[in-house]
Amino acid sequence: MRLKKAIIFDSSTLISFAMNGILDILRDLKKVFNGSFLITQDVKKEVVDRPMTIPRFKLEALKIQHLLDEGVLEIANEEGIQKNTKEILNIANSIFEGKGKNIKLVSSGEISCLALSRILSEKKILNVVAIDERTTRMLVENPEKLGSFLEKKMHTKIISKKNNFERFKKFKIIRSAELVYIAYKKKLVRMGNGKLLDALLWAVKFKGCSISGEEIREIKKLG
Repeated sequence: MRLKKAIIFDSSTLISFAMNGILDILRDLKKVFNGSFLITQDVKKEVVDRPMTIPRFKLEALKIQHLLDEGVLEIANEEGIQKNTKEILNIANSIFEGKGKNIKLVSSGEISCLALSRILSEKKILNVVAIDERTTRMLVENPEKLGSFLEKKMHTKIISKKNNFERFKKFKIIRSAELVYIAYKKKLVRMGNGKLLDALLWAVKFKGCSISGEEIREIKKLG
């Protein structure tokens, strides 16, 4: 696989697109992006392999598998993904401590995306990680705020290993909200209604995208 640039998709973003019935947008987005849309084996397990065995989620899994069959999505084969995933996972799940124990923040799916991002960046390949899940995004974008959030949620003092915050700051994150905004601006969603952008943004929010009502209003102003 000869990569020029890539978007690495976490399960959360693909699930948001699938549950809103807008996976088809990814086909046209890829043409506009002119790069690769990648997933890891860990993400495939979460969005295809496991859901395929559950009747409730099987249709969405089949749709994502179809994108893989078409080559819209590709499974990354870069060497070292598992090794990097394990390393980053251990750091992430020990970066905060509460009640005398390390706090498990994340699982291998989203961290495998960060691992792949690290490998591509080391190869000087431009990339961004599409993640809707709040915890991982906060760990990358604002770990101090994540520590405060954990204190309020757990009602206890949180000890942060701030020397490890720097390890997460080089990753670049995008959400399904930004992706549907791009699709809207590029006229890739074919519904001629002035309320379309608002509908798209609220739809992804209600299917798991970590975005506030205020952020939605700000994005709409750009539209």
